[in-house]
Amino acid sequence: MSEPLAPAPYTMWRDALAEVDEAFASPPALDRPVGGCAHCTPESELRVLGGAPADVPDDLLGHFMREVASHGDEDQYPVLWRRFIPRALRRWGPDGDGTDPSDEMGRLGRRGARLSDWPVAERTAVERALGALLHLAVTDGRPYEKVTGLIEGIAHATGGLEPWLDHIARLTGPEADAGVVRLAFGWSTELLWDELEFTWWHDGDPQLVAAWLPTLRARIAAFAVRHPHCKNSSDALLAIDALDAGTWSPWLYPYGMRALGGPALVRR
Repeated sequence: MSEPLAPAPYTMWRDALAEVDEAFASPPALDRPVGGCAHCTPESELRVLGGAPADVPDDLLGHFMREVASHGDEDQYPVLWRRFIPRALRRWGPDGDGTDPSDEMGRLGRRGARLSDWPVAERTAVERALGALLHLAVTDGRPYEKVTGLIEGIAHATGGLEPWLDHIARLTGPEADAGVVRLAFGWSTELLWDELEFTWWHDGDPQLVAAWLPTLRARIAAFAVRHPHCKNSSDALLAIDALDAGTWSPWLYPYGMRALGGPALVRR
């Protein structure tokens, strides 16, 4: 008897959203009117933020999601995020506006809404949704920088990168294989050119990525055998080998060539 097919990534995302909606069906209550920096958010808008979460206009919700935690009352900030998280996840998802979510997701981190301290059912539902978003990003063919921005945001929100690297490594199927190859090639070349850094997550360590990439060598090599004309896979193997050996980049650094008018090689 054949094994049942795994749900498609978009179906997993819709199921995860349904779990989030259930976990946050009764939004946590506020014990007083919303406080905050009235210079950045007028009193009239603070009052709206304290109303029914579904009634907050999209532009005001976006403003709240981008605002730093210190511009609000410390005890209210996590509560507001718990009230808005079902809408926030949808903004970050495939039906959202497509902007880089890494900065907004970082507001869930330990210096912001402290997702790690939320009730277990809520935190679990949110993390499942983030995992479904990551699955979609790796497998739907989107540009490398869109995937890495999402990974940074999720790691910042949850406080760690390693579980999400493990999550990516467990993804299966041809689309996942191709996505892992794209990601490995992009990350490895950035590491070789000393360009890999996290834009908003200042606690992030790119060396975690450097240590993870060699674990993908067998998977990428198998992909290269199946797709002998795929330059991404062959180049990813070259880059990972160079990283592992601590040697020169196999390629000239393009920005150095433009800036200096000649070839440039860059070490790790």
